[in-house]
Amino acid sequence: MDTPLTLPIMALYILAMAGTTYIIRMIPFTFFKKKIKSRYILSVLYYLPYAVLSAMTFPSIFYATGNFWTALIGTVVASVLALFKQSLIIVAAGACTVTLIASYVIPLL
Repeated sequence: MDTPLTLPIMALYILAMAGTTYIIRMIPFTFFKKKIKSRYILSVLYYLPYAVLSAMTFPSIFYATGNFWTALIGTVVASVLALFKQSLIIVAAGACTVTLIASYVIPLL
C-alpha cells in the first residue's frame, strides 16, 4: 500500500536529495587539492554532465507519447535535424510536429 505524501515526508525527501547533491559536489574538492592537469580526467569531467543527462533523458523519450512508434519517429526526426546542425528550437519544434502528425496517421494504418 502506498503511503500518502505528507509535508514531513516531502521535507525528508528534499533534505535527502539536497544532502546527496551536496556530497556529490563536495567530493572532488576534498580529494583534489591541486589543479587537475591530466587531459584525460579533464575530458571525463567535461563530458560527464552531458552523459548523465543523456542517460536520464533518452529512455524516457520512448514512453513520453504512450506509443513507441510515434516516439521513435520523433526521435529520428530530432536526430536528423540535429545532425544538420539546426537550432534547438527547430529540432524541438520539428520533432514535436512530426510526432503529433504521426499520432494521427499511425492509427489509420
